[in-house]
Amino acid sequence: MGAHRGFSYVSMYSYCVLCGKKIMSKKSVFYTIFFVVLAVGFYFVLTKVIPGYGKKRSPTISYVRSFAFTNQDGQKVTNEDVKGKVYVAEYFYTTCVGICPRMNNNMKKVYEAFKGNKDFMILSHTSDPDNDSPEVLKKYADSLGVDTKQWVFLTGRKDSLYDMARVSYTIDDPKNNLKSLDDQFLHTQLWALVDKNGNVRKMTYDGILSKEVNELIEDARELLKEK
Repeated sequence: MGAHRGFSYVSMYSYCVLCGKKIMSKKSVFYTIFFVVLAVGFYFVLTKVIPGYGKKRSPTISYVRSFAFTNQDGQKVTNEDVKGKVYVAEYFYTTCVGICPRMNNNMKKVYEAFKGNKDFMILSHTSDPDNDSPEVLKKYADSLGVDTKQWVFLTGRKDSLYDMARVSYTIDDPKNNLKSLDDQFLHTQLWALVDKNGNVRKMTYDGILSKEVNELIEDARELLKEK
């Protein structure tokens, strides 16, 4: 190859005879920049075309096991009824005068944020199935003035309810179930957020803190965009 002004041209690089170093040719620099810009542009298009593309997904904490409970209307509700939906799971009891009223006032904010969205639900499980019958739950739901097709109140066997809280939603310490079931009482202000595939994506939302309630609303919106 011929030399010109102290450089001999070899492949993509120019070789400096004076300094003994390889230097990328202008053509190579152009192609490198071109392909970088092309890749960035392609990524940008994907983020616009595919909802949620490029956003960091929150990790899966657990997954929801099969369940069957009874709602405020005396109807059976199973995991099939929430299949393909984003939902929030909580535990409360109707006679609670401590955190539960504050918690469900905040849950109503969540309900209002997604009211009428067929892909979003709230499942409120009772911690006190001995007293919270479907009739009692119905009266409680009516006092909130909510659509019980979207915000569902559930009762059932105590062991099944508690097992869901600890194993599926992981919002209570499993070590607590080492005691006699008759002596247990599940009382937690934590909520679990479940995606369309039945994966628990987060379970540390404190239902009495406005900041965390707002965070849950934003996270739920992102999950609703996921395919």
